Amino acid sequence: MRPTKAVIDLDALRHNFKTVQQKASGSRVIAVVKADAYGHGLAQIAKALPDAEMFAVATPLEAYTLRDAGIEQPILLLEGFFEEKELPRIVENDLHLVVHHSPQIDALKRLKTDKKLNIWLKIDSGMNRLGFKVDELPQIENDLAEVECINKPVRLMSHFASADDVEDPFTSKQIQTFLESTEHLVVERSMANSAGILEAKSAHFDWVRPGLILYGCSPMIDSIGADYGLKPVMNLESQIMAIKHLKKGESTGYGRHWFAERDTVIALVAIGYGDGYPRNAENGTPVWVNGRTVPLVGRVSMDMLAVELGPEHSEKIGDRVVLWGKELPAEIVAKHAGTIPYTLSCGVTGRVHFVYRGEL
Repeated sequence: MRPTKAVIDLDALRHNFKTVQQKASGSRVIAVVKADAYGHGLAQIAKALPDAEMFAVATPLEAYTLRDAGIEQPILLLEGFFEEKELPRIVENDLHLVVHHSPQIDALKRLKTDKKLNIWLKIDSGMNRLGFKVDELPQIENDLAEVECINKPVRLMSHFASADDVEDPFTSKQIQTFLESTEHLVVERSMANSAGILEAKSAHFDWVRPGLILYGCSPMIDSIGADYGLKPVMNLESQIMAIKHLKKGESTGYGRHWFAERDTVIALVAIGYGDGYPRNAENGTPVWVNGRTVPLVGRVSMDMLAVELGPEHSEKIGDRVVLWGKELPAEIVAKHAGTIPYTLSCGVTGRVHFVYRGEL
């Protein structure tokens, strides 16, 4: 059996959830599990978090997957619904909806149902992505008053543009905009994402929405999860599948992008971009091999990559290799690959074997 696997530590997940509860002790927690729980396994992650008061996903299909897995907690659709015909099934599954543009309100006015939906109104506090502009709110409040099928008052939410940078004053400006535009309303609010939970404590309103930090990574610039007491949940692992001796000046891999500067030894590892390891990882990207960190050399292939062990080495075929995880923070690997840790875990492909440890 090919040794490439993603080991998911559910005890670490629960540790991170408790860390969120401690950091935002006055808030309730919406666990964000969209994109297959950031590549960790949607149903498995949700089942491992019985204390989560709500889950958040991006699509109705993700929500139905959770319901089919037996998840009974409230589920929030972060992008609301896309087509009016989706509404009956959304109502049937008792999903919470984010409303962020007027056509959604118009569709809700036409909805015939005896049930009451829970609505979260999204306010654009400056990110200029989804949400109603502040000057639209008086009209939106009037429009929502005409919608019979929703519970009132509705909840409010907004989203940060640059909370990952503690030096950027725009985060404080967004908080101020959100509060000033809604101060006349007595409603529940949510604004803090992972970065906001860690560094924007004034945005710890009624609900917080942790995503990346649940999985043990830091969203903050130039930091790792351990800086905030978080533990990596995913360990992406494989093994050495071959060892080769190279003479000074010889190359390895497609395109000959790396040349040996000395007589040396390289190891071929059974993982590549077909498994989700980033093809654009640069020479020198750290890889953990059997207790030490060695550099990636040459271009990443679909099914394998090469690392330099050096002329004096003790590694052998079958030795354990960690691409990111407890021994090697994903944040560090992501920086060498010109990306972010979100894309690493989300990019792990279906041919990687997933192993779950610490199941309830």
